[in-house]
Formats: sequence, structure tokens, C-alpha cells
Amino acid sequence: YVAVCMPLRHGELCSTRNNVNIVLFIHALSSVPCIVILSTIFGSASLKFYTQFQLCAVEFLFIYLWQHHLRSAISQFYFLIMLITVVISYVKIMKVAKAASGEDKQSSRKGLRTVALHGFQLLLCLIQLWCSFIEAALLQIDVVVFYHVRYFNYILFYLVPKFLSPLIYGLRDEVFFHALKKYVSFGLYKGNNIG
Repeated sequence: YVAVCMPLRHGELCSTRNNVNIVLFIHALSSVPCIVILSTIFGSASLKFYTQFQLCAVEFLFIYLWQHHLRSAISQFYFLIMLITVVISYVKIMKVAKAASGEDKQSSRKGLRTVALHGFQLLLCLIQLWCSFIEAALLQIDVVVFYHVRYFNYILFYLVPKFLSPLIYGLRDEVFFHALKKYVSFGLYKGNNIG
């Protein structure tokens, strides 16, 4: 956001000190739900609870229904805050990108596609906060389905957003694109000769 919307202040705002402070703030803010949820578990569990065999999933550690509700409320609050932040940032970025490209429609379209890609990537990351609702509901129905859906959610909402940008930027590079085509087609693709 700073690089696109405030390019002249980018060096000033994105100094090493500011970056460290922002990273520490983000880590502190993101640790609040874990601390609250673990505190409720440790505060409400008896000593006998710690000697039982439990699978390592937070859903199995909740003793009372209000703990589920607390976790849901925290996740929904974080989702709402992050969604508002992402939408406002990306609307401003798209306005600046469109204004910067001027009359060049090709450049404008390319810039807006890139911004839309990053928006989609962040949307997948945001959906991670809803995965716990789906998984908790499925846990009540069937444990096997719970594990399969949890695995699917991990791949789709945790891993895919992390490799989406490098893959798309790599596909824009012609050499990488032709090399990928060659390896995906098991060497049958005879496009540009790649060394």
C-alpha cells in the first residue's frame, strides 16, 4: 500500500526500525487469540484433564461450549478487521494504479490484474479464519470427514496463497513458462529450445 499509494514517502515510512516495530506489533496482535484461548483452557481444566489421551487439535481441548463461542467471536472479529483493511487498501491501490497508467489500457489492465491476484491471495488467507467453524461443525458429525476437510483446508488456504504469487510471476517469465510446459508435458513439448 505504501509503495503504490505513497511512493515518495516509501523510504521514510519503510525504514528498518519501522518495519521491526510493525512486525512486532503484528506478532503481538496475532498472539492475542492464542493466549486468550489457551488461558481459558488452562483456567478451566482440572488436573485429570492433563493426564487423558487427547488428539492434538484445539477443538478437542475445549471443555465448555462458551470456549467454542469465544474462539468463534475472536475469529470473526479478526476476519472483519482484516477484511475492512484489505478492501480499503486495495480499493485505494486500484485507484492509484489506474490513475498512474493513464491512457495506456494495456498497462492499466496488467496492473489491475496484478492487484486482483494479490487481492485473491489475501482472500484465501482470510478464509483461514473461517476454517475453524467448518472443522468444528464437521467434528460433531464425523471425525474422518473432519480430518479430510482439515487437510484440504490446509492445502487450499494455507499453502496455495504462499506459492500463488511466485507461480504467477514465474508464468509471466517466458523462459520459466516454456520450461514448466516442458516438464509438465514430460518432455513432449518442443517450444523454445531451453538449455
